[in-house]
Amino acid sequence: MNITNIKQKISNNPKLKVCIHRLMFSNARPRWWVKHLLNPWVFHHGKGKTIRRKTVLNVSPINRFRLGSLSCIEEFCVIDNGVGDVIIGDYTRIGMRGTLIGPVTIGNHVILAQNIVASGLNHRYENPDSPIHLQGVTTSPICIEDDCWIGANSFIAAGVTIGKHAVVAAGSIVTKDVPPYTVVAGNPARIIKRYNKENKQWAKML
Repeated sequence: MNITNIKQKISNNPKLKVCIHRLMFSNARPRWWVKHLLNPWVFHHGKGKTIRRKTVLNVSPINRFRLGSLSCIEEFCVIDNGVGDVIIGDYTRIGMRGTLIGPVTIGNHVILAQNIVASGLNHRYENPDSPIHLQGVTTSPICIEDDCWIGANSFIAAGVTIGKHAVVAAGSIVTKDVPPYTVVAGNPARIIKRYNKENKQWAKML
């Protein structure tokens, strides 16, 4: 039986799901035995990867977590795969104080500057008479493709795809897909430049 079938059986059994969650987590964080005894046997990262000592890894085998070869997660970052996979490609850098909440996939040769938040998680809020934390969550995958640069203090919303060679200016709030070879900026982010492959220049958008 593969891991997908196991996860499906657990999801279809609410009592078993609650039991396993209590066994593996405390206050939404993996327990000591999960971090130090289980995770090292489950997660296999690329050669030459770096995860700084003060990174907060809220990860468990419930979902995938992988850091590619020669990629780096800097100090004070938070990586959380509790509701979805976190996959980071090769030669990619996650800058200081970044937060990645799955499902998030990041390609190769990507630069995330400082204080980036990319969250594939949203809380439901359909009934104002009920506490938000009791209404469940939704997830929608974020994909940052190869060779992107995300400027400091930017936010990437759930469900967004950022195309290859795109640049997100510092402080941007990205709520919609970003086409390849574009520069976006603002709140909400909009295209301000597009690369012209014929003359090999970045053209400003009117």
